[in-house]
Amino acid sequence: GVDHLRHTLNVEKNAFSRGLPEWGVHLAEDLERLAQLHDGHNIAAVIVEPVPGSAGIIPPPKGYLERLREICDQYGILLIFDEVINAFGRVGASFGAERLGVMPDMINLAKGLTNGVIPMGAVLVRDGIYEAFMDGPTQMIELFHGYTYSGHPVAAAAGCAALDVYKEEGSFEQARSLEGHFEEALHSLGDHPLVTDVRNFGLMGGVDLASREGAFGMRGLETHKRLFWEEDLVVRNSADLLQFSPFLNARPEDISKTFEKVRKVLDSID
Repeated sequence: GVDHLRHTLNVEKNAFSRGLPEWGVHLAEDLERLAQLHDGHNIAAVIVEPVPGSAGIIPPPKGYLERLREICDQYGILLIFDEVINAFGRVGASFGAERLGVMPDMINLAKGLTNGVIPMGAVLVRDGIYEAFMDGPTQMIELFHGYTYSGHPVAAAAGCAALDVYKEEGSFEQARSLEGHFEEALHSLGDHPLVTDVRNFGLMGGVDLASREGAFGMRGLETHKRLFWEEDLVVRNSADLLQFSPFLNARPEDISKTFEKVRKVLDSID
């Protein structure tokens, strides 16, 4: 079976937060309650995004991931980080685990692994998990699992090339150096009458727009379309949330211009 932990987004407590919010570490106790309900030793794993992206750009509260790690250690639960979005510079480091200082047992990767140009996924595991597969019968395949296109040489070449470029160009360091400018530009929208919340971590930012009565998501959709057709700007929207993730090597002036265009469009819609 599957149980869900509550998400940590609380606009009432953490509106317009910059970086990790102060409120919400107690939400990690949801895992302790589930452990008490089911006996924690019956829980195989906990899967979380260090900084949820598609769910709405939700930086974890200070201490939240650390507390999950403690509870997992107490009951022998695997902690799995979904870093399909966070890894490879998006949060100013190789991994969200590295930036946030919490070591999971497994990390799922994709997207930035090949700079997003060729489909590829990977899983990183701690030594103990790896060794558990390697210590089986010698006549058996170590990991009896695969897909038709597993290990495709083009994807492998793209992955190696992307990693080389990240290192040679200092892409993660570039991303980290842009965070302050990105944060200021993003939060400059906080005074707009249509904006109800702004939040960010690394080069990930979310701007919530007030929903139109009886038309949830329409204001965000109109903003998305007008930015694309009128301002030549691609901004993802999820209902009335605008989501920003600039290039790791973006220029500060391009980031500034991005939010000038967003404000221009917001000024022109009801």
